[in-house]
Amino acid sequence: MDITSDIHSQHISRQFNQELEELKTHLMAMGGLVEKQVQDAVAALLESDSELGQRVVANDRAVNDMQIKIDEECTQVLARRQPTASDLRLVLAVIRAASDLERIGDEASKIARNAIDLIDADNGNRGFVEVRMISEHVRRMVRDALTSFARLDTELALKLVHEDEEVDNEYKSAMRSLMTFMMEDARSISSVLSVMWILRALERIGDHANNLAEYVVYLVKGLDIRHTDPEDLDKDMLEGKG
Repeated sequence: MDITSDIHSQHISRQFNQELEELKTHLMAMGGLVEKQVQDAVAALLESDSELGQRVVANDRAVNDMQIKIDEECTQVLARRQPTASDLRLVLAVIRAASDLERIGDEASKIARNAIDLIDADNGNRGFVEVRMISEHVRRMVRDALTSFARLDTELALKLVHEDEEVDNEYKSAMRSLMTFMMEDARSISSVLSVMWILRALERIGDHANNLAEYVVYLVKGLDIRHTDPEDLDKDMLEGKG
């Protein structure tokens, strides 16, 4: 009886571990799709490719569907397994991360729609240099955030928290430049406003990548750093947590 009980417990444990790994796998798949959405949305603008922009808008539904599927899987794990401690943190972190990935997908769709408008208007490429620079930065942040989640790498996660400040500064600088340009040439207002919306979407993507990094710290250390000044965060602060 004891032997049978032990075998059953091990089987349940293995199955539970498999379910948790599947949650992470599905989240990474969603992250891969979202990362490509951002890349394609920016490429649509920089390469004047309306068809690519339309595909990004259409693919947003697939991103939404993936979030719904992950949420359902997490709900089932919570209901069936009633996880505690680190397992519970993983499920909660996956739910939160899927929400942020869905919002990154929304921002990519916004970029694509504004790109299509700019292509149709054919009013030049003012602000595209700033878009290229900031987009490369936030795409790297999204990729690194997903890597830190997959590897449970808190050092990389903390690096991203600091990087978000850099993106914010780049965004503010770009907006000041475009505001000056609009004041100098009123004919550019419509097209420059579209570029501003694109830059705003990219800045928001950086914020969501930052959120993903914060979830890694929460998952590994059990520490909520969402409202902590980045200057107060360092490895010494995290020692002994989790």
